[in-house]
Amino acid sequence: MEEVKSRKELEEEKKEEVTAETEENPEQAVEETVSDSNETSEENAEEAEKEKKKGTKKKPKKDKKDEKIEELNDRLMRNLAEFENFRNRSEKEKSAMFEVGAKSVIEKILPVVDNLERGFDGLSEEEKETPFAKGIEAVYKQMISALEEMGVTPIEAVGQEFDPNLHNAVMHDEDDSEETNKVIEEFQKGYLYKESVVRHSMVKVLN
Repeated sequence: MEEVKSRKELEEEKKEEVTAETEENPEQAVEETVSDSNETSEENAEEAEKEKKKGTKKKPKKDKKDEKIEELNDRLMRNLAEFENFRNRSEKEKSAMFEVGAKSVIEKILPVVDNLERGFDGLSEEEKETPFAKGIEAVYKQMISALEEMGVTPIEAVGQEFDPNLHNAVMHDEDDSEETNKVIEEFQKGYLYKESVVRHSMVKVLN
């Protein structure tokens, strides 16, 4: 019965065989060693590449709860943006409607102001000193002050260069002077409401 050789004895025999082959043909032994090393390196590189590809292909799958949270969050952000746009549009529309309403009220008040001014211009100096005239004058001043607080201001006309955006020329006059296109007389006072014309000034222009 043959004796079973131990692992150590087998390794010793293998080493002796490799040593003998190396002594007989050293160049071939080096080539085989290099070849084995290259093959091992290539195999290791291929395996590393495969592992890398596997790693890139495998993506962590999102949980359904996370997907639902993202969906709800996205919907919330869209709703907030839409609401912000709606609020801005509403504020602009409200502001425009307020200005239209304010202009309408001012247009109705201006004829009353015109009549008060005409009435004062027709009074004599003695009549202006009467208690009644002074009371009406106080009401007139209070009305003008209220209009100014609202943003209503009179348009400057006499002595200013004619501006079709502010003035309405109803008469023209010719003169030999060098000053032309100047407002020389105002028939009806014009007013602005926050830089917007409520009523144009009726004027005479020098050509």
